[in-house]
Amino acid sequence: MTHPFHPWVGREFVFVAVRYTWGEDRVFFLDEEGAQRSLPRGWTDAALSAGRSWLRVVDLLELVGLVDSLAGGERGVVKEILP
Repeated sequence: MTHPFHPWVGREFVFVAVRYTWGEDRVFFLDEEGAQRSLPRGWTDAALSAGRSWLRVVDLLELVGLVDSLAGGERGVVKEILP
């Protein structure tokens, strides 16, 4: 939750999906009790990524390292690319 005036600001929830309902894009998620709820996409960090990325770069680099180690390291090392 990223909306600065919402009482849940800063809290994280289990993401379910982004769907167009009620005339807008809404983020569906599970609350602490496991109930599905929804909020406008613009009130969440899903609006920042526009649904393009499910993984962080650091997670992808860790996955590449795991795959390389399982392949016997034959594929080489992933180098960090800086802007």
